[in-house]
Amino acid sequence: MSQIRVVVVDDSALVRGLLSEIINRQSDMTCVGAAADPLIAREMIRTLNPDVITLDIEMPRMDGIDFLSRLMRLRPMPVVMVSTLTERGADVTLKALELGAVDFVAKPKIGIADGLTLLADDITDKIRIAARAQIRRSPTPVAAPAATGGASPAPAARAPVASLGRLSTEKIIFIGASTGGTEATKEVLVNLPPDSPAVVITQHMPPGFTRSYAARLDGLCRIRVKEAVDGERILPGHAYIAPGGLHLSVERSGANYIARVRDGEPVNRHKPSVEVLFESAARVVGPNALGIMLTGMGADGARAMKAMRDAGSYNVCQDEASCVVFGMPREAIAHGAADEVLPLSRIAPHLIERLRQHHGAVLNRV
Repeated sequence: MSQIRVVVVDDSALVRGLLSEIINRQSDMTCVGAAADPLIAREMIRTLNPDVITLDIEMPRMDGIDFLSRLMRLRPMPVVMVSTLTERGADVTLKALELGAVDFVAKPKIGIADGLTLLADDITDKIRIAARAQIRRSPTPVAAPAATGGASPAPAARAPVASLGRLSTEKIIFIGASTGGTEATKEVLVNLPPDSPAVVITQHMPPGFTRSYAARLDGLCRIRVKEAVDGERILPGHAYIAPGGLHLSVERSGANYIARVRDGEPVNRHKPSVEVLFESAARVVGPNALGIMLTGMGADGARAMKAMRDAGSYNVCQDEASCVVFGMPREAIAHGAADEVLPLSRIAPHLIERLRQHHGAVLNRV
């Protein structure tokens, strides 16, 4: 198998050197070029034709977001962002994922040399995943975003979604996602009505990014979106996102469901882990759960999603054609966890229709 050819784009000579060294230590990849700014990178991409680029956000002459926006319109290719662990870095990184970057690595603000060395496995894993990811051309030019990351533009007008009625409060929707999942989860949530059942989400994401992600979604969706807090009631019309670096599960407290946010060992190499969330859905929510497995690498959550189905839940997996990476849905399907396999654009409408039918069936029995 041929090596993955990588171009590193970063204005720091230290970071360029470290990333090049980390990449070149791997038997299956090679750093074919390192550029100090996007204008140099543009020429390197033309002449070297890399498989993947790693891209810094803050650079001279043209910032990484502006460069990424142009790249994904004109020459779409796998990009792994190298961002800073700051609130501003989180906002801009989420914009990069929106524009089509496959994934990101968060470099520390201080101790960069040691920090990147510790992240070597994470960096190279993400380059491997990016090399196999499905990349789509940006369909229309995106207005140049402010360097600060800024607020998202107002979402396009959407057709109103009819109310589901109070009976939807019995249900909880559980979502698991990894690579490509920030945008896939957004696509599901923006299409849910304000009285949707509660939604509980585990998206593989490091500490420091989930709060910005929740705030970004909250500004786009009809339901409220927030980072989950330990012990809070899980309410209809709300979505709760597992905080980066902590596991999220649900528990019963009298007549209510509550969020349980806990530290612990990684499960399937992940913290938060989809397995932990889905296992609690099977154990606590049973037939009132609806499970969704979205794009992502690996098998996290596959076994627990099968346990959900065995406990009576209704489960949907994203189909291969609409996934950035088909790993997690493929594994869930292989475990017999899926009732339906659907394109991303069909998942929310399908769940709404199912909930509406359930509502009608219950009313007919009353």
